[in-house]
Amino acid sequence: MRGYTFIDYATQGYLALVALLIALFHGHTVPAWPWLMGAHLLVMTIIQALIWADRQPRCPAALAFLRHFYPVLLYAGLFAETGWLNQMFITGYLDPAIIHFDQALFGDQPSLSFMQRLPYLFVSEVFYGAYFSYYLMIGGVGIALYIRNRTAFFRYIAVMSFVFYVCYLLYIFVPVIGPPIFFRNIFGYALPADLQNLASNSGYPEAIKSGTFFRIMKWIYDVFEAPGAAIPSSHVAIALCTVFFSFRYLRGVRWIHLALAILLCLATVYCRYHYVTDVLAGIVTAAVLIPLGDWLYGRSRPEPAQNLKCIKPSTLSGGVSSGDAH
Repeated sequence: MRGYTFIDYATQGYLALVALLIALFHGHTVPAWPWLMGAHLLVMTIIQALIWADRQPRCPAALAFLRHFYPVLLYAGLFAETGWLNQMFITGYLDPAIIHFDQALFGDQPSLSFMQRLPYLFVSEVFYGAYFSYYLMIGGVGIALYIRNRTAFFRYIAVMSFVFYVCYLLYIFVPVIGPPIFFRNIFGYALPADLQNLASNSGYPEAIKSGTFFRIMKWIYDVFEAPGAAIPSSHVAIALCTVFFSFRYLRGVRWIHLALAILLCLATVYCRYHYVTDVLAGIVTAAVLIPLGDWLYGRSRPEPAQNLKCIKPSTLSGGVSSGDAH
């Protein structure tokens, strides 16, 4: 289709597929299904309008930028939507199976015992700070690439969006809440009594609850969390995606970035947001989807930079190429 790029196919495909799933399988679990379908159709129409506008000789520069940046504006809404749709195929959540699997692997629950063994504020703040750095990684790599290499920036947005979309689709089919379910009922779901007993002596230490990053992350999860979006860990998969682009284009910070991403992987368990199985699934997801998305992007032409008629050519190179970035 003329004017389409990989990210357009991925986004439109995801929106159309989920709309079809809603139409066919909403049952009694998605009472607002007509509104969700309408929202999907509206967003697809807006995307189509952006593609059409970008093909015009005199499109505004801001519109040309938005035509390739728009997926970022969808992440939060599509993530929240998975929490409304994840009961279409499975009733309840699959946490008991994941808990038993972690127990079989480690002989205990690392998502509970890790914090118990290191219940110190300075340790928890390092881990919660690393977990928070997820947002800084996404934004920091994006800003750096936008300033230095516009072509790489749009490649970054496309590959990252592809990873997000696959994670979101998995959340709809494989709903897992994560370790927070040990401590409270979520959307009326509670663990079986024998599994609840695992956390009987595993409350959050008061010292940890006084930490600044603990409070920041608590607020973020209270406001934005979607139940059932634990496996694979998108924090892990997307953090590794940002590392991939650091190694390719931002080599001066790549090792520091990698060390921070490894700390983030540990933090997902220490901070009790994910089971170890979620983290391992996030690593596998990243290992498969990042090179696949990068390859698919390379196969879809023209490059976004060739379509940005409204942006001066001198801004597109950003002064570095993928082969000589430092």
